[in-house]
Amino acid sequence: MIHKMEVLPGFNISPTSNPMGFKYGDDCFGPVVENRWLDDIRQSLSDPKCSGPEIVYTIAMDVGKKIHKPILNELHLLFGVVMYAAGTLGKEPIRSQGHIHKLSPKSGWSTPEVYEIWNGEAVIYMQETAQDYPGRCFAVYAKAGEVVIVPPGWAHATISVNPKEALIFGAWCDRQYGFEYEDVRKHKGLAWYPLIGDDNKIDWLQNGNYKKSKLICKGPNNYASLGINKGEPIYTTFENNPESFLYVAEPIIKASIWNDFEP
Repeated sequence: MIHKMEVLPGFNISPTSNPMGFKYGDDCFGPVVENRWLDDIRQSLSDPKCSGPEIVYTIAMDVGKKIHKPILNELHLLFGVVMYAAGTLGKEPIRSQGHIHKLSPKSGWSTPEVYEIWNGEAVIYMQETAQDYPGRCFAVYAKAGEVVIVPPGWAHATISVNPKEALIFGAWCDRQYGFEYEDVRKHKGLAWYPLIGDDNKIDWLQNGNYKKSKLICKGPNNYASLGINKGEPIYTTFENNPESFLYVAEPIIKASIWNDFEP
C-alpha cells in the first residue's frame, strides 16, 4: 500500500506500508530497505525492557534520480530516506538510538547532516558531545517541509512527535557515512530522554548518567548561510546547484559557521 506524504521530496519516491519501505520511480534508484529493530536500540532507551513496534524504522541509504548518480559519487554525497513506525516505545516516542558520525576517510571530519521532514513532525535532538558533560543540548521541533542541520561531531537522534502517524524524512549525508555508538551506549543514551506526557506532548527527562545540562527547545534556524532555500526541497536545491551541499562531505568549507553553531 502506498503511503501519501504531506510534502513532495523533489524526486519520484513513495513510502509504502505493510511492509514499511519505499517505491522508486522509473527515473530513480534506491536500495532494498534495511530495518532497525527494537532490540537494536534498547540500550539507549529510558526503559530498555519496554514494548513497542518490532520494526522501529526502515531506512534506504543512497537514493535519487538516476541522472545524478555520477555527480553524487563525484561530490561524495548520499541522500538517505527513513520511515518511522507509528506507536511508542514504552513511555518514549518512536526514535533512533542516537549516534555520532564517524570521522570521514575523505575529509577527516565527523560530518554534518541535513534533514528534511516529509511527513509528520520530528524532534531532531542534538548535544555537543557524548562525554560526561554533554555541552549545549537542543531539541529542534520540525514540521513537514522544514529543514534541520546537525553540525559536525554532535551526538544526535531523531524523534517522532505524533505516535499516531508515520514520520518520514530525507537527509543529505557523506557518502562514506558511519556511526559511533560507544559513548552514547556507555551513558545509556543521550543526555535527555523524550517521554510521552499525559497530553501527548513530549516531556524531557534528564539522563542521570551525564552531568547536569540545560535543554533548549526551539524551531529550526533558517540556515540561509548553509544554502537552504525556504520552501524548496533540499533535493531540488541540489539539482539546481549540485555544489550546494558540498559542505556535507567537506565540512571545512563552512568551518567558521560550525563555531558556536545554533541549529
